Amino acid sequence: MLESNRPGNRSSTDAISNPLPKVDSTDLSPIRPLTNAEWCEGVYCAADGDPERVPWCHRGPDGLLLKWLANEAPRLVRPGCRTVVVGCGLGDDVAELAARGFDVVGFDVSTSAVRWAARRFPSHANRFLVSDLLDLPARMVGRFDLVVEVCTLQSVSPELRATAAASLARLAAPRGVVLAISCGKHADDVGPEEGPPWPLSATDLENLMAGAGLASMRPVAEIPCIDDPDHVRVMGAFVRG
Repeated sequence: MLESNRPGNRSSTDAISNPLPKVDSTDLSPIRPLTNAEWCEGVYCAADGDPERVPWCHRGPDGLLLKWLANEAPRLVRPGCRTVVVGCGLGDDVAELAARGFDVVGFDVSTSAVRWAARRFPSHANRFLVSDLLDLPARMVGRFDLVVEVCTLQSVSPELRATAAASLARLAAPRGVVLAISCGKHADDVGPEEGPPWPLSATDLENLMAGAGLASMRPVAEIPCIDDPDHVRVMGAFVRG
């Protein structure tokens, strides 16, 4: 989900990255940190209907996803296959896959995002669901021939990444394909990172998916961003055994 290193986008999240929940003056219990679901919901609510205020909104389907669909997908997945978009946000990737004939649904942890996506794409409103990657409902497990994850792993705190990757694998049917696209970093980039997003190197993504029982179909690609060659994205397709 969270994929933006543009200076203009950073300010839109800084103000709500650590908002303090309101508490009763008589409540002396510690203020708990926001969950990922609460943080995401806060971003969409604060956007107040303006996609420009959602830092990971591309105003269209993801460019790397489009390239993968054109060049790689035809040899890996059958037409019309069952597909799920994880962290579907405002729905562009779901709408694109539906237009290409995929039997697709998308889910997001944010109720506001799902309602917004349904308003943007009313003919696909029934394709958008509220669900949490970290707490999947049983009806989704093992169901999908293609699992599409664009900028979701990078938005999950590093200590929860392995759990998120395992859930991606659980969504896939046997021999199902998992496509992962993330804000990237070079392998030699070290040092503390503040997020979200928390970028992944190609090796990070490869190892994360291997730990979830997913085999890489080819080496994970490290792709320079068109508008900023100093930044990269990583993309890999994996198969569930």
